[in-house]
Amino acid sequence: METYATALLYAIPFFIGLVLFEIGYGHFIKKQMHKPMDTISSLSSGLTNIIKDSLGLVLIIVSYPFLLKHLAIFSIKATWLVYVIAFITIDFASYWNHRLSHKINFFWNQHVIHHSSEEFNLACALRQSISNLLGYFSILLIPAAFFGVPHEVIALLAPIHLFAQFWYHTKHIGKLGFLEYIIVTPSQHRVHHAINKEYIDKNLAAIFCVWDRAFGTFQEELDHVPPVYGVLKPANTWNPILINFQHIWRLIQDAWRTNNWFDKLRIWFMPTGWRPKDVADKFPITIIENPYAQIKYNTKPSKALIYWSIFQLAATTLLMLFMFYNFSNIASSDLLLYGLIVFLGIYGYTSLMDNSKIAIIAETLFCSLGIYVIVATNNWFGLSEFMAFGNYIMLFYFITSFFGTLYFTTKLLKKQNVIISS
Repeated sequence: METYATALLYAIPFFIGLVLFEIGYGHFIKKQMHKPMDTISSLSSGLTNIIKDSLGLVLIIVSYPFLLKHLAIFSIKATWLVYVIAFITIDFASYWNHRLSHKINFFWNQHVIHHSSEEFNLACALRQSISNLLGYFSILLIPAAFFGVPHEVIALLAPIHLFAQFWYHTKHIGKLGFLEYIIVTPSQHRVHHAINKEYIDKNLAAIFCVWDRAFGTFQEELDHVPPVYGVLKPANTWNPILINFQHIWRLIQDAWRTNNWFDKLRIWFMPTGWRPKDVADKFPITIIENPYAQIKYNTKPSKALIYWSIFQLAATTLLMLFMFYNFSNIASSDLLLYGLIVFLGIYGYTSLMDNSKIAIIAETLFCSLGIYVIVATNNWFGLSEFMAFGNYIMLFYFITSFFGTLYFTTKLLKKQNVIISS
């Protein structure tokens, strides 16, 4: 985990820098692909994902080293050819894992966050899951384990394979000629994120589009069918933590409400979107039927709230960078506490973006826990070793964060009272 944290220390600024470049480029050519609240939500989602992954919050069903130990019939060295074959193997496994996420109710929950943005840009690439709590991907790497591909090779290539999927989340790059027959391109991935009937559940490959072409899931981007982005059951929230568990909550409700015991069991493994008939009739859910009539989620934020949300995102990012910088010096239990505090902060300011009164509750917990750590330890997770006034800076931030949230919540309540009285 320490190695992963070190990699993130460099990866986070790099990806955020590219997002800012895309925003600047869109402004320069007067074709902006970003909307403030959506982009803040996407980047906040990315932060929740790296917290969860860096802390190892997952139940591993079976690990690759275990498979390697019990299945390998060869012992091979890590040559360049082995790296190439291993990368292709990971990509093949990724295709089927992706297809599973799109086709089965239970697994869609771990992927819906990535599709939840109604925009398409580099920021939405960072909408990654915190609800993938079962680690089963190694099962799809059984062929690699069978032939004895070293664990070190898989461990090195897996994050590279993931990071290589970032660049094609953009509308600024058109079709790429002959490369459209080899790799996944922005054009192909725009199709994948679209909810048009012509495009939905297509182009599931991660790096090499040959898998889609071979297994019947390829669809070219059509000039006369502009992609419409999002999910058929809109998230209608900027809070990435809520988005991560919306689908599983609906499944739990349906499983509880249905009178058919068989449906209570099979709902988890049925095709994505399937619901028991008695529940679907009694508790209908609005689904987008006509993508071109889509009404995008918009809380109509004031400029002040937009700037406040940007400030909170920047502050949270700095908190995360310090966590990764000092990762090896923070005890495991303290890392979990650190992660909880950051989660509460993200929950708070993204709820405020939703104009939700729950924001002040999350913010109170966030600030209270943060101030408690400062008072109890007199050292914000080792910050004093790097900055003499580190505790005072953190104390000032928590106080500012609380009163800022209180200010916007008060404005929200006054606005709601005006609407009610009128």
